[in-house]
Amino acid sequence: MGALLSLPLLALPSVGTVITFAASCCGAATCHAVCSACGKCQGSTATRIAYALILLVNSILSWIMLTRWAIDKLEHLTLDYVTINCPGDACHGFFAVHRLNFALGAFHLLLAVMLLGVKSTRDSRANIQNGFWGPKILGWVGLIVLTFFIPDSFFQVWGNYIALIGAMLFLLLGLILLIDLAHNWAEYCLQKIEDTDSNPWRVLLISSTLGMYACSLAMTIVMYIFFAKSGCAMNQAAITINFVLLLIISAISVNPGVQSYNPKAGLAQSAMVAIYCTYLTMSAVSMEPDDKQCNPLIRANGTRKVSIIMGAIVTMLTIAYTTTRAATQGVTMGSRGNGAYAQVAQDEEAHHNLTTQQPNTRREMRADALRAAVESGSLPASALDDSDDDDDDSDDGNAAKDDERGATQYSYSLFHVIFFLATTWVATLLTMDFRNEETGGFAPVGRTYWASWVKIVSAWVCYGMYTWSLVAPVIMPERFGY
Repeated sequence: MGALLSLPLLALPSVGTVITFAASCCGAATCHAVCSACGKCQGSTATRIAYALILLVNSILSWIMLTRWAIDKLEHLTLDYVTINCPGDACHGFFAVHRLNFALGAFHLLLAVMLLGVKSTRDSRANIQNGFWGPKILGWVGLIVLTFFIPDSFFQVWGNYIALIGAMLFLLLGLILLIDLAHNWAEYCLQKIEDTDSNPWRVLLISSTLGMYACSLAMTIVMYIFFAKSGCAMNQAAITINFVLLLIISAISVNPGVQSYNPKAGLAQSAMVAIYCTYLTMSAVSMEPDDKQCNPLIRANGTRKVSIIMGAIVTMLTIAYTTTRAATQGVTMGSRGNGAYAQVAQDEEAHHNLTTQQPNTRREMRADALRAAVESGSLPASALDDSDDDDDDSDDGNAAKDDERGATQYSYSLFHVIFFLATTWVATLLTMDFRNEETGGFAPVGRTYWASWVKIVSAWVCYGMYTWSLVAPVIMPERFGY
């Protein structure tokens, strides 16, 4: 299926082979085969890896489109139908980047609509999510081709307004999931300590908390030494405000009034928020332009082109990973979690009709025994899924293990909506406040004041949201069950 990508990539002959090879790995069957070589790999995991690889390929191709060389090749391929002319030549590649990401975003929105209401792989529409990779890749490529027939005026509005809103929503979603992760991690450790009185869990909780605070302090010191010299007022303010907010949330988390309404609040959650926000601040000051001589990393010795290329690839990998994680943490967004297995018994009874038919084969007798064990509480409802998986594997030993026959591991529609938001973030990151004269070939990803301020403000918003999660039970105790 990866060969299908060769059609639009004729404009980029020197990178077409690389992208085509990468796309050929985007099928769930290929991902499952690779994962199986390293260990257990569920079917849903292979599917998520495949979509993440597609996003990664699209993001890297978008980044390459920022070069003048790629635009020249594109104009030549389309017989000069597509022309990229911007005042001062300061935004070449803007339309190409937004076309590629608009195509992938539309692809995910179409899948989101088609997969509304899918609860398990017993629904025939689940095959659209987990299979049909050839037609899906072909459809994605077709959407890319169609976008080049859309006037530039549409993408001016899309890139400057709609994609920007989607990018902000994507960042906000990431902050919400981080705060949820911080609370879940601390509460999980505390629950283990209460249930088992385990010293290893105490050591893990305490050491991780101290370690994250130590890393936050170390990053703050490094930022003051290298990025907060005289004349760097922006960096000095950002670093100082971050450190002050770090101290404030730590104090609030151990406040007796807060803990009386939420006994599980504490420094463990604050440490995770602190290290993430400090990392955001450090990333902001280390990626800002060096016009005021405040970023020594840009002036460091070494191969500039290699640094730019590696930075871009790492950024795209991070986006692909975080998008996949966010898209599958459906509990936070209100979709099903593992608790949905409580409904499985009734659904399975209606589907198999095991209790109303006399078992006349070994397979039915085994299923009837599992049914009785689940109903009595001896086995979890997920055992019914394992039974179905075993039967499927006996028919086809090479089939990927289906871990979603009882219920999906995540909301398919929400998964694709979040991937759509990720495409708007990639496009905005690559094109917002971009200046051609600074690139010298490959464009450094995120090395603009806009990107730096987005990270700085995101850290402040994260502190505010976490503070609200602490004080909300105090202000509105009737809405919380602590």
